[in-house]
Amino acid sequence: MQPVSAGRRATPHAFDPVGVARHEADAWVAYYRHEWVRLLAALLRLVGAVFGMGPRRTVAGAWHLLRGFQRWSPLPVNDPDGARRSMERFYALVARTAGVPLDPARAAWLEVEWWRVHRERQHGGPEDGQELERALAQLYAYAYDAPVDGMLEAARWRVRAMDLSDRWVAAGRSRDDPLRGRVFRALVRSHKALLDAVARRARVSPHSPVCRG
Repeated sequence: MQPVSAGRRATPHAFDPVGVARHEADAWVAYYRHEWVRLLAALLRLVGAVFGMGPRRTVAGAWHLLRGFQRWSPLPVNDPDGARRSMERFYALVARTAGVPLDPARAAWLEVEWWRVHRERQHGGPEDGQELERALAQLYAYAYDAPVDGMLEAARWRVRAMDLSDRWVAAGRSRDDPLRGRVFRALVRSHKALLDAVARRARVSPHSPVCRG
């Protein structure tokens, strides 16, 4: 999931990158430890912090995310089509809440595509992170109706966070591992870079839609 802001309470300039990074880092830990109840709790906090959907839609959104992650999670055989369907439901909910012309199927495809690229890289793929950075930047660019190149810094920091998280997974997935702190700090940098990119986009095109998802 990538944190795009929507709704009356959450705008592209309103979410707290530190708080969002904390919730997301908690979600990553729960995901890799297959602690699904903890993951749902983290997703409820994350969706609430970012999207401003209201209680009922926050629960629905967190549930769609959880189901998407659960369908993607198994190795070596998972359910990418099912994961995309869950993410499409999530992005449809975001679009309805925000009233933006977001195509949920397109957003879901971009989301699951970077999951695919990351998984291949995590399990013996190329060490170079450029393909993953590009996949993330394309999702960000679509969500915010912004140039891909302007989103690359946020993508690079997120890839850095993923690399650290992958090291944490390989080291045994301990909750006491200090790598978790480094993952969190890299996510903060990613979210701050994303907010900066969105702000630059708004200054360049003040009358265009800033957020599409």
